[in-house]
Amino acid sequence: MNMLNGKVALVTGGGQGVGQGIAHALAAEGARVAVAGRTRATLEATCEDIRRRGGTALAVECDVMSQADIDRCVAQVVEAFGGLNILVNNAHIVPLGRILEVSDETFMLGIDSGPLATLRLMRACYPHLKGDGAVVNLASSAAVRWDASGYGHYAATKEAIRALSRGAACEWGVDGIRVNVIAPHALSPGLRGWVDANPVEAEAFFSSIPLRRVGDCEADIGRAVAFLVSDNARYLTGATIPLDGGQARWA
Repeated sequence: MNMLNGKVALVTGGGQGVGQGIAHALAAEGARVAVAGRTRATLEATCEDIRRRGGTALAVECDVMSQADIDRCVAQVVEAFGGLNILVNNAHIVPLGRILEVSDETFMLGIDSGPLATLRLMRACYPHLKGDGAVVNLASSAAVRWDASGYGHYAATKEAIRALSRGAACEWGVDGIRVNVIAPHALSPGLRGWVDANPVEAEAFFSSIPLRRVGDCEADIGRAVAFLVSDNARYLTGATIPLDGGQARWA
């Protein structure tokens, strides 16, 4: 416990689901956590939960598709907490659908909210992360699914994030910044909605997970992220960690 004492973390999409679970786990380890997103009410709810547990949290309204919002968000976090050591890029609009169905506009929403937002946030946070910073970006095992039908656009945006993360890890290692990627399965509101809409596919999906369960947003995903950004993982960078119960086979 308390392996992140003195650290400041920024988690995008921290109002619910995986982002919320990560925010809780980082705070439980002693980090002061800023949760960023578009909906003030959910952000404040996450912060209230963190404070109730004895942690320190800040809600920051931010549309990750806006460079101005990103710059303002990072400045606000640094002003409130005196620095920034950890960045978790979680927020992303998911462009699901088959190749002939997804519009250019929908695909570009996935690009703008995913790899472009990730790139912009890493750039904005870079000066503050130098020395002992850690970044965790979110990818998806959709890129290595046994059947990629309906997931091509989504997988493309997530693979772009992986490529950017590997580039940043190689370029910024000399600056003391580590950059890793996780590919999680977690029982988030988004996954629950997918399960309700696709019960047959969902049953097959769950049966293919060796551990036979979907991860908990905090206990399984958040705590793994807390380890990745701590000094316990100080020699790990440029990696993709599949937090998926052993389901996907990454090359």
